[in-house]
Amino acid sequence: MNSIRRIAHLDMDAFFASVELLRYPELRGQSMVVGGRTIHQPVLRPDGTRHFFRLRDYAGRGVITTSTYEARAWGVHSGMGLMKAAQIAPDAILLPANFDAYRDYSRRFKAAVAQIAPLIEDRGIDEIYIDLGHHHDESNVLARRIKQAVFDVCGLTCSIGISPNKMLSKICSDLDKPDGITILAKEEIPNRIWPLAAKKINGIGPKASQKLSRLGIYTIGELAATPLAVLVHEFGRTNGPWLHEVAQGIDERPVITACEPKSISRESTFERDMHAKQDRSALSEIFTSLCMRVADDLQRKGYASRTIGIKLRYSDFRAVTRDVTLPHAVSDGAQIRKAAGECLRRVPLSQKIRLLGVRASGLQGLDKCSQNEAGRQALLPF
Repeated sequence: MNSIRRIAHLDMDAFFASVELLRYPELRGQSMVVGGRTIHQPVLRPDGTRHFFRLRDYAGRGVITTSTYEARAWGVHSGMGLMKAAQIAPDAILLPANFDAYRDYSRRFKAAVAQIAPLIEDRGIDEIYIDLGHHHDESNVLARRIKQAVFDVCGLTCSIGISPNKMLSKICSDLDKPDGITILAKEEIPNRIWPLAAKKINGIGPKASQKLSRLGIYTIGELAATPLAVLVHEFGRTNGPWLHEVAQGIDERPVITACEPKSISRESTFERDMHAKQDRSALSEIFTSLCMRVADDLQRKGYASRTIGIKLRYSDFRAVTRDVTLPHAVSDGAQIRKAAGECLRRVPLSQKIRLLGVRASGLQGLDKCSQNEAGRQALLPF
């Protein structure tokens, strides 16, 4: 591991929930979760105060997108079903997700960071890696400058980890949340990293963690002390050496500042199973919305797509996909809907549906594409 490298991982603190608290500051300090559908929007009372829905009011199979730290203290966390969360924390406030707002704040904080440190790898809506190798300021000074810049443009806090590589920095950004700074030198790995649970390493998921536990390996230090031959025998010739390296704090991956997307997709999981005939109107509206959102994403990012596909998940959780490759790349919503409709007619629609998705792949830059005139929209199954 090259000790000259200096990489930061910036993670926004409870990002979606924090954006909502800017809109509803009266909820600060309370248990609050984001998830479900827009029907749970707060209601303004005649006296100017707001009525907020509670988890106990929810019925459906939505999941939590994020939660405040107060809710997390009850064991309510991202990915948990809202009905299960309601059993744990029935009085927690429930707000619907507002992804347009989250994307706006995401663009803001990334632009603010780029003014200070432009070598950024975008890892999602609420986190980035930053290459600080060319900066002369001390790590703590740089971290504070970046955090202040983010707060100035967003009013939001973030946590930053700085170390010689991406893997360690991601671990560090989670060690002092919220609003923390953690700086790690290579020689500090045994004292500060090895006592942590092995699952703290990004890439060790629940199944791998369970297998490590069965082997008597619970901490990163115990993983580091495990002979390479044992890890190769248990996890294979690819994952075994990887586990051995990351446990030693080795990660040579560079910060990738430009990455071409392979596909762009949108999908929706329904509150209840829907039938192609009985719920045709609602499904048609959702389907059109997904196509238009994919088109908007393509145009905003400067791409057109040669291959349009769909994804359905039936009520029995079985999934099916179909796609079609077009003569010319498209980015227009009507053309995407027409192509997706062709895919839709090729799947059985006798069962009820719980998820519907639209995907654009085979991406090309808009400046290289010639658009065909949008054809008339074909009659769809719904």
